[in-house]
Amino acid sequence: MKLILDFLPIVIFVAVYKYTNDIIIATAALIPATIIAIGYSWFKEKKIEKMQIITLALVITMGGATVIFQDKTFIQWKPSVVNWLFAITFLGSQFIGKKTIIERMMGAQIVLKNKTWNILNIAWVLFFTSMGIVNLYVAFNYSEETWVNFKLFGMLGLTVIFIIAQGIYISLNSKTSESSSEDNHIKD
Repeated sequence: MKLILDFLPIVIFVAVYKYTNDIIIATAALIPATIIAIGYSWFKEKKIEKMQIITLALVITMGGATVIFQDKTFIQWKPSVVNWLFAITFLGSQFIGKKTIIERMMGAQIVLKNKTWNILNIAWVLFFTSMGIVNLYVAFNYSEETWVNFKLFGMLGLTVIFIIAQGIYISLNSKTSESSSEDNHIKD
């Protein structure tokens, strides 16, 4: 449900763009859609994640700049900036605190070795960095319509593929962790 809620403003952005063929109008629709989606999330869960706040701030500032200055460049940069901020945050968690962000998010459900958590975290850093680069490449080397399609279908598709690959990696490495913790339990 959360993933759907996170992508709903992008779906609205694409739908408005397809209907109007105007990126400025689509951006003007994206801003309140994002506010409503995050407001709904807060209403249901009584909390808002830091990354949602950052995304909202960037949608408002960069989307607002797009609308005010009638320049699509601002909104085209937004996905890259968001992805790079995520990359920096995940990278910082390698050095700050006892657990990486990915372990804090998933550690209650999955038992993995520290090395595996670190590899997963770095994989997310590389993924977010790459997504930011690919976004700019598509934005400035292809048509506006291609970029809009990529923003929804391409980024979502690449994210799903990455999550599936990560799931496979976790399943291959969690068996080792489970068997070693079972061995430790038996020895006790």
